[in-house]
Amino acid sequence: MRLGTRGSALALVQARWVADHLPGDVEIVEITTTGDGDRAARDKEKWVRELDRALLAGEIDLAVHSAKDVPGHLADGLVIAGVPPRAPAGDALCGADGLDALAPGAVVGTASVRRAAQLRALREDLRVTELRGNVDTRLRRLADGDYAAIVLARAGLERLGRGDAVSHVLTELVPAAGQGCLAVTARVGDDEAHAAARAIEDVDARIALTAERALVVALEADCDTPVGAHCTVQPGRRTITAFVGREDGSAWLRDELSTGDDVPAAALGATVADRLLAAGAAEVLGR
Repeated sequence: MRLGTRGSALALVQARWVADHLPGDVEIVEITTTGDGDRAARDKEKWVRELDRALLAGEIDLAVHSAKDVPGHLADGLVIAGVPPRAPAGDALCGADGLDALAPGAVVGTASVRRAAQLRALREDLRVTELRGNVDTRLRRLADGDYAAIVLARAGLERLGRGDAVSHVLTELVPAAGQGCLAVTARVGDDEAHAAARAIEDVDARIALTAERALVVALEADCDTPVGAHCTVQPGRRTITAFVGREDGSAWLRDELSTGDDVPAAALGATVADRLLAAGAAEVLGR
């Protein structure tokens, strides 16, 4: 079984975990994506485009992605065949013990418009500035004093063995849809690949990811849209929390809905999206 992945340190850690838990022999195939050469481009497909092409061409059998990087609409002929157990979904603050611990006007770094919108909504005095690069680069710039604090995904830090860099978990922020999840994609109709992917499937993670992706699709959101969605799954109960806002933090909406497990996950996400739209989400997003 050939498993495609990006070649970044985090992507390779994730791919090795998947390879270790798939049945049989697995070969990891590194593929350079558009995003590896142009991190500034706000286009989710930049992280998956070349992997999708290799999958559709039969050059690989499965591909593994950070689920938050997978566009709401998959390329024709592809499907998410496996969702492993989810890592912590929250955002981590590095360099300060909480937002209240930051001085007025403190510089906070992030590459995410979603994080920027929520940080500015919570603390309009903060100077939230763009910070790009891999995890080591961002942590090095924090250590060099370029920022008072930076915000990264907790899951990525823990997978890289850098959990010690987490100063505070930002429970105030609604994570990105799929944050903390991995998505293993395969060709439609490839029974062998689908059977392999089922070996790593986690039902609760699949439910949560399905609900979150449905919300994002219903809002027509992309990586340039300040939208967060986080679904938790408990016995007999599913809860989704969502956020939409302007990047400057001047306007935002937040909603939460719980249902029984008889409500399909996709319907839960779509319902909350409809509620947000009815409350003015399109206007908040500047449409």
